[in-house]
Amino acid sequence: MKDLLKRINELANKSKTVGLTEEEKEEQNKLRQEYIKIFRSNFKNTLMNLKVVDEEGNDVTPEKLKTEQRKIKQ
Repeated sequence: MKDLLKRINELANKSKTVGLTEEEKEEQNKLRQEYIKIFRSNFKNTLMNLKVVDEEGNDVTPEKLKTEQRKIKQ
């Protein structure tokens, strides 16, 4: 992931200074799509392990999330 971000930033900086070739633009787009895919996957995993508790210690996790969490555990 670090290498992916490093390359995305390199291409972004080059784009702002000198410009990118068509191949570099395609690479940049593919890298961005890959990053988004990884980010969404990590975010979904975080949500699937989330439990919402109010000040009194009651579980107030939304039912929709509880349902999805049960599906994954099965």
